[in-house]
Amino acid sequence: MASIVSMADIEATAKGLGIDLSAVNLDSITLPPGEDFGIKSDDDEDLYHEEALELEAGFGNVIVVDNLPVIPLEKFEKLEGVIRKIYGQIGPIREGGFWMPVNPETKKTLGYCFIEYNTSQDAKSAKENTNGYKLDKSHIFAVNLFDEIEKYMKIPDEWTPAEIKPYVPSENLHKWLTDEKARDQFVIRAGPFTEVFWNDPRQMMPELVYRRQYWTESFVQWSPLGTYLATVHRQGAAIWGGASTFNRLMRFAHPQVKLIDFSPGEKYIVTYSSHEPSNPREKHWVLLNFFDLRTGKLMRDFRGNADDFVSGSSNVTGVSWPVFRWGGGREDKFFARLGKNVISVYETETFTLIDKKSLKVENVADFTWSPTDPIIACFVPELGGGNQPARVSLIQVPSKEEMRQKNLFNVSDIKMYWQNNGEYLAVKVDRHTKTKKSTTTGFELFRIKERDIPIEVLELENKNDKIVAFAWEPKGHRFAIIHGDGPRPDISFYSMRTAQNVGRVSKLATLKSKQANALYWSPAGRFVVLAGLKGFNGQLEFYNVDELETMATGEHFMATYIEWDPTGRYCATSVTSVHEMENGFHIWSFNGKLLYRIPKDQFYQFLWRPRPPSLLSPEKEEEISKNLKKYSKKYEAEDQDVSLQLSEQDRKKRKMIQEEWDQWVAQWKKLHEEEKQLRLVLRDGEASDEEEEYEAKEVEGEEVIDVTEEIVDSDDDQD
Repeated sequence: MASIVSMADIEATAKGLGIDLSAVNLDSITLPPGEDFGIKSDDDEDLYHEEALELEAGFGNVIVVDNLPVIPLEKFEKLEGVIRKIYGQIGPIREGGFWMPVNPETKKTLGYCFIEYNTSQDAKSAKENTNGYKLDKSHIFAVNLFDEIEKYMKIPDEWTPAEIKPYVPSENLHKWLTDEKARDQFVIRAGPFTEVFWNDPRQMMPELVYRRQYWTESFVQWSPLGTYLATVHRQGAAIWGGASTFNRLMRFAHPQVKLIDFSPGEKYIVTYSSHEPSNPREKHWVLLNFFDLRTGKLMRDFRGNADDFVSGSSNVTGVSWPVFRWGGGREDKFFARLGKNVISVYETETFTLIDKKSLKVENVADFTWSPTDPIIACFVPELGGGNQPARVSLIQVPSKEEMRQKNLFNVSDIKMYWQNNGEYLAVKVDRHTKTKKSTTTGFELFRIKERDIPIEVLELENKNDKIVAFAWEPKGHRFAIIHGDGPRPDISFYSMRTAQNVGRVSKLATLKSKQANALYWSPAGRFVVLAGLKGFNGQLEFYNVDELETMATGEHFMATYIEWDPTGRYCATSVTSVHEMENGFHIWSFNGKLLYRIPKDQFYQFLWRPRPPSLLSPEKEEEISKNLKKYSKKYEAEDQDVSLQLSEQDRKKRKMIQEEWDQWVAQWKKLHEEEKQLRLVLRDGEASDEEEEYEAKEVEGEEVIDVTEEIVDSDDDQD
């Protein structure tokens, strides 16, 4: 565009040329498209308002690596290759984005370099992961962002004491555990709203704690101990806490985050995103970030091609979640992921591989951690067409020593189930016959806590029965199996120890022909819900395994989700928006009594708030259990007070309804009386309000309901 010319300049130029502008019709002048010759239009003044360009401030995507070896020019390329190899693993370095200055006098490097990435996130990750990196004994990297140099330059030479801010106590994040009524909380998502409630079965309805619209963009998730509630957004994840305020405690920047995972002890949070390519030639990249939950600090990230994160040697395509699985216990010391012929085990002290190398397990297909101990159970399928048997191994971490191994033959597939105390491991083994036309199923039962880890084999009476579901009793020694090929399978209960067989598995009972395809044990053990979901349309049976008897049966039509509260006192069933109708949830007592039901349109989620482990010792819990009657008197009195309160509320409600009815009747009687004279006039003085003034007559009538016609064949008529 030409330089802008003022109107005064134009008039002066025209006068010099002898042109009278007043005689010129400016509207008849047509300018070339897109050209104004620097002449502003009064009508388009706003379009010429020049705003300052928003340029990227600083060099956030550039890092400075110090403490490099000072080398002559002949070794320059070798050192550059080493540095590029280290920093190229974190993210792609821009073309021309590496500069290592050289002293023109000595012809040697100056001991530092500049590296430019495509994004500031890569630069921050490079600083976090390589600051303090030990190249050799004499050279330990000191890495800073280029933007930080200006900040360091502004540090005053003289020290001044920091301002001491007054202490402001934060909210007790465990206050919700001190509820006087010993209630539990749950969160639901319905429509645009996310709501937290107290479960109050005494009042036969939940009590609202907190409600917020558009609190999350996809889902919410409690932390394992119930301290935090996580929400997911386009910019990243956030955690909230408290009993009723739910203030935001921390944010974790991760654009387009899709999934999150907490460590068992709530020290770390893992965020995951995947970036699918728009061009088929491009790769499908994934990014996983590990953050410190309290400080929000990025501890480590893992990024790369999605194919690099596919589980082991399995034929399943895509990334399985969680990619990294946390080690047993609540100490959050270890996490691991499955790779090709390896299990990569990391420790959280440095967020690096244990012994700087992965655990090599040839052809490993799956692994799982003990819930309580740093023990890995891994499965290796058959090799060489069956010449090398399949095996299940138990490996101790961090020593990586094999504790136990079991070879298995003719295996087509296995699945591993840990008991939540880590005392037992059940391995479901599907074996094929020699002809490979049919399969049989059995169980290998490992007693983890016993000497030498003895293994016991369990086979069903009918080996060909299909295993529909398997579940351990929490904190117990029993397990349940749903098995059978028909539409109504059987359910068998077993125990790992009984009075007669302390060290041998034994069957307790088999329930025949049940409408169930899922098992839900109470967290306290003893009780289990035998559920018929999907094709069984929400059939429920509450079963007492101690007494081997059914306590109650019920139905929640089209139920899609079942979860016990953390105390094992109540059970929730729900129908989510996968069905268009019957959305909402029901709350049941442990013995199968329906306490209340809440319908909710567009219902997406129901989650009980987890509780941390009890602070009481097993001995104290046993003492309370023995003296339960002494403790229960207080709560029985409270229950009675609530019952009387509900009865009084119900009586007052009925009285109020009666009073409203009487008031309505009195109002219409008064109106009727006021209009009596008007009715007399309209009826020519006849007082027809009394019943005896009326005469009842019965009138009978006939009505044609239907008409049928008979069609007669004309040939028959002629005959």
